[in-house]
Amino acid sequence: MAVLSGLPLFAPGQALAPAIVAAAARQGETLGADDVLVVAQKIVSKAEGRQVALAGVAITAAGHDLARRTGRAPALAQLILDESSAILRASPAAIIARHHSGHVLANAGIDASNVAGGDADEVLIWPADPDASARALRAELAALLGAAPAVVIADSLGRAWRQGTIGTAIGAAGIAALDDQRGQSDLYGRTLQATVIAVADAIAAAAVLAMGEGAQGTPVAIVRGAGAWTTAEDGPGAAAGLRPVAQDMFT
Repeated sequence: MAVLSGLPLFAPGQALAPAIVAAAARQGETLGADDVLVVAQKIVSKAEGRQVALAGVAITAAGHDLARRTGRAPALAQLILDESSAILRASPAAIIARHHSGHVLANAGIDASNVAGGDADEVLIWPADPDASARALRAELAALLGAAPAVVIADSLGRAWRQGTIGTAIGAAGIAALDDQRGQSDLYGRTLQATVIAVADAIAAAAVLAMGEGAQGTPVAIVRGAGAWTTAEDGPGAAAGLRPVAQDMFT
């Protein structure tokens, strides 16, 4: 794995692909079709202009109610509602929401860390469609490189019944989200009944650990050795790894 340094902080409209290609070239890294490029959600959101000033958020009665129940600022509570298809749990400890993309996480992914203006109540929201963002970035990389590495957009999400966060694929293109091994045999010839590997999430977790989440300033990593799961087609994206709502056992 190689972590790319020297990338800009990114601003709305600033293209990611040329900056990533240039950073890789400076480090002597060649990007190929079997590589996976893991990109932090924050720089994707910044480039797509997804920074929001809370002072400009129009607050509804539902927003005021959520703020009252959770102790959040009304504008933040409203923005969480705006970015969500459902609020699954709401307390002073956490607001767990189902983002419009289908991912379930705290605060619908809204964050002020590593955001210029975060101290002045400006926050960053997720890309509207992270899989579409991954496909667009992959196409731009292919145009520059002549090869299309897989792209995973990663953010750090909490997990049910576990402490801490872990890098998770919220958008993907050119890589299988899942490796379904059901029907295969284990070492003793028994048929696997429930083994489905979360490939894109596993790659995102390793990459985010290497990239860091504080002041490292390294929001992109090249992961190698995952060619068995990369695909020429963009594929269904990270959405393929989401459990159907009808199978939700927790809400």
